[in-house]
Amino acid sequence: MNLLNDYKNGLLILLMLFSGGRVAAQVDTAFKQLKLTFPTYLKMVGEHNLGYAAEKFKVSIAQADALSAKVFPDPELSFGVGDHGQRRMKMGYEISSGLSYTLELGGKRRARINLANREAELAQLLLDDYFRNLRVDASAAYLNAIKEKELLRVKMNSYEMMRRLSSSDSIRLKLGAITAVDARQSRLEAASQLNEVFQQEADWKAAVANLNLLIGSKQQDLFYQPEADMKKLDRVFNLQELILNAQNRRTDLLAALKSNEISVSLLKLAKASRTLDLGLSLGLASNSVVANAVAPTPSSTNVTIGFSIPLKFSNQNQGALKSARYGVQQAEVLYKQTELQIQTEVTQAYYNYLASRKQVAQFGEGMLLDAQKVLDGKVYSYKRGETSLLEVLTAQRTFNDVQQSYLETLNVHGNALLELERAAGIWDIEF
Repeated sequence: MNLLNDYKNGLLILLMLFSGGRVAAQVDTAFKQLKLTFPTYLKMVGEHNLGYAAEKFKVSIAQADALSAKVFPDPELSFGVGDHGQRRMKMGYEISSGLSYTLELGGKRRARINLANREAELAQLLLDDYFRNLRVDASAAYLNAIKEKELLRVKMNSYEMMRRLSSSDSIRLKLGAITAVDARQSRLEAASQLNEVFQQEADWKAAVANLNLLIGSKQQDLFYQPEADMKKLDRVFNLQELILNAQNRRTDLLAALKSNEISVSLLKLAKASRTLDLGLSLGLASNSVVANAVAPTPSSTNVTIGFSIPLKFSNQNQGALKSARYGVQQAEVLYKQTELQIQTEVTQAYYNYLASRKQVAQFGEGMLLDAQKVLDGKVYSYKRGETSLLEVLTAQRTFNDVQQSYLETLNVHGNALLELERAAGIWDIEF
């Protein structure tokens, strides 16, 4: 009997040695992989993200508009020539020229400049807010790529164990230790888990390809591989401090405040536009000699200086002024709404983060170790003929579910931290 057991064990060991290392060949690793640390990744996002680069042009455009607002009205130069019947009646001719200029009153130019400057400052704040959100979204993509790689590792290990178990079952079937149904079941389970490996491989590559998009990489055969310890994503916060910090530093709240300033500037410009402008003019006219026998006249030069005042009947319509006033009131309400929304977002993100910390801590109290011990015990008992294959499969699925839940919980915890820092307007993520 001992000799038979030794023979069986020897065959199992030879089979494992022969089949070991074949799992890695199931996963396509033909593409180039380059390790990428988190600080380097965020730097590349800030420097090469195409969406962020496009947003920067909005700031440049707003700054250019601010320069345009400083331009004074252009003067107008005119010329004219008049023929008074020179050839037929010898009445001579006239050459005239004029220069006119509109003098803006009421501080219109200053109001336009102030408005353009506020809009340029708003564009910069919106750009900062865009990067604030981009940084969080890019970090979430980084964490997701790590999670998908770890899930691939879990499913590869699961398939490897089932494949070896299926191989050993084939030998045990020949030795008469198990039934054909059990051997067939283990083969089907191994094939099913291999399909899961293939799907998870695709999910992992898709997550890594998304990193290339965020860093603006066009290299199709190069994939950046994130590396980080997600267990380091743990912080302790005070809710009131977070809310206060958000109200002082959130770029979208600062943008709302700047929008309020812009609405005030629009009101000032609307008031200034109702002021009358003064038109100034300077004219010069030269008349040639009139040789007509009836009324001969010597040549002459006339200089005229004048001004004009438009009759602004349009000021009777106060629609533009009322619209600007309503805009100021609306901006004030929107600012208060944004302030309240930020307080709510911080509070919600804070409690979500606390919940995720508790979930991670629960896994740290032995769930993974217990699931592993149960699986090892079931496999050991199955090989000794003391338990059924169904119990082994149930234990393995439980173990896989626990591992996947743990990875998902770590990812949820990381994202909860990212969302909390997004809501609070802070950033101290390092791992």
